Amino acid sequence: MSEPEGARAVRAEDAFDVAAVAHWLKREAGAHRGNRRGPVMQGLDGLPEVRQFAGGASNLTYLLRYPQRDVILRRPPAGSKARSAHDMRREFTIQRQLKPVFGYVPEMIAFCDDPAVIGSDFYLMERLEGTVLRRDLPAGMTLTPERARRLCTDLLDRLLELHAVDAQEVGLGGLGRGDGYVARQVRGWTSRYVAAKTEDVGGFEPVMAWLDARQPADSGNCVIHNDFRLDNIVLSAPWPQGQGQGQAGRQAQPAVVGILDWEMATLGDPLMDLGGALAYWVQADDDEVVQSLRRQPTHLPGMLTRAEVVEYYAARTGLSTPDADWIFYEIFGLFRLAVIAQQIYYRYFHGQTTNEAFSQLHHAVRYLERRCRGLIAAAG
Repeated sequence: MSEPEGARAVRAEDAFDVAAVAHWLKREAGAHRGNRRGPVMQGLDGLPEVRQFAGGASNLTYLLRYPQRDVILRRPPAGSKARSAHDMRREFTIQRQLKPVFGYVPEMIAFCDDPAVIGSDFYLMERLEGTVLRRDLPAGMTLTPERARRLCTDLLDRLLELHAVDAQEVGLGGLGRGDGYVARQVRGWTSRYVAAKTEDVGGFEPVMAWLDARQPADSGNCVIHNDFRLDNIVLSAPWPQGQGQGQAGRQAQPAVVGILDWEMATLGDPLMDLGGALAYWVQADDDEVVQSLRRQPTHLPGMLTRAEVVEYYAARTGLSTPDADWIFYEIFGLFRLAVIAQQIYYRYFHGQTTNEAFSQLHHAVRYLERRCRGLIAAAG
């Protein structure tokens, strides 16, 4: 079993009682021995070595290394109070229900809601072997423009496939609240920003007022991921390592083998899902500030532009997305990203976490406000 990129020693503030988890899991395995869940619970004996994944800023993710297999543990951040914002049972259930019809979801292993174990709900799932792209391609990996474009279209095809899932058929019909998704999102994210605002960021009032006044009717209602981006995608691996640019043709085309981080998944408007995804999509001609915030290699030659992503999605769904209508989804996506960043920064600002990676997020929030206001001005 390979060492996953980004796995490191557990931060002191994020540590948990490993022995308690191992003891609970052993009891669970015994309870399921002989039934259909039995095979999923095998190979989980003894005390695992634990590593923490550096990525992610909401729910915490750990690698548990047993002698026979690796598994992943997910739990809320230490000290989190809003149970609804870190609903581990919901996240577990969504993936368990999707798995039979959408094979890119990890296999769920077990869910625990006993606070006596580690003080919070948590769940375990299989570890998906593969490559997750971060800001830049890993050393030794290359993408020709043709393969970069194919990666983009494959990624969008998986999103289209997810949006085509019959929520009722897989038991997720109660996941959302029906019509009015766009309006609820505008109200909800506005309220979240107001609640998380600190003295060193702007008020976003003109942006929030514009979104409230310009919101369209829902374009549809389907299962949406709500955090769909390359660093939540597991690609087939390993790609050949240590090859130079001249040997790039020998590297296999990366394929999507898994999709992670389902904590924000729900039933909602598919164009809101796409708009949220494109808030992270930095392209080659974006300004220096945007480039500094880039967290996935969407700037590489051959990668689709944001406009091309929208065109590809629209051509395969029949949804009409002229520029005058799409601007709402683009601005909302950027606003939502700013709120997410501000919520994380709020925890750092108030000493709820000491993770220095969050200390400069207020600069990103201020920039995103300027960018939203610029797009609004350009839209007229």
